[in-house]
Amino acid sequence: MAQMLPLQAPTLAHAALPAVSGPRAALLRNIALAVAGSLLLVLAAKIKVPFWPVPMTLQTLVVFGVGAAFGSRLGAATVALYIAYGLAGLPVFTNTPPVAAGPLYLVGPTGGFLVGFVAAAAIAGWAAVRGASLPRLVGGLVAAEVVMMALGFGWLALGAQMAAGTTGIGFAKAFAFGVQPFILGDLLKLALVACLARAGWSVLQRRG
Repeated sequence: MAQMLPLQAPTLAHAALPAVSGPRAALLRNIALAVAGSLLLVLAAKIKVPFWPVPMTLQTLVVFGVGAAFGSRLGAATVALYIAYGLAGLPVFTNTPPVAAGPLYLVGPTGGFLVGFVAAAAIAGWAAVRGASLPRLVGGLVAAEVVMMALGFGWLALGAQMAAGTTGIGFAKAFAFGVQPFILGDLLKLALVACLARAGWSVLQRRG
């Protein structure tokens, strides 16, 4: 029976919660999970942890964690809901304030990373469903990190400045300021999410 648990409830969050009957109840539960996850992202964006070489927020930890716990579609939808708060003008992003939130925020330097958050949650969710093996989970999380960084790096190097009518800062500066300082911190977060996800599935399988 323990082996059947991930098949019956393919995501960690749904396996941990009591079963619901009917599509309406399932929809309401998913909405509640998305709202809770998006609010956790708001909190994580505002928490700064001293680290080397630069302080880090807990945003990517929650992005990976939401994906791993909620699955691909709900994880991506949760991150998209968080971004929607910012597009509506709410100060939910790391740099708001002093930077004003709103649609123009997405064309700023960090816009590519925000879009990358959605992709990262989707990839992490795909890798983590059904009690995935540790190699598949870690591989998926690494792929999520690479895609997220690639989107943020590309936009920072070219897109943000082009959208403002100026030339891009170039690949070398974009990597030095937008990618390199955050690699070590993100790898630690990735490892933590992988350990927590595997531990969560192990606990649920033992209970099953």
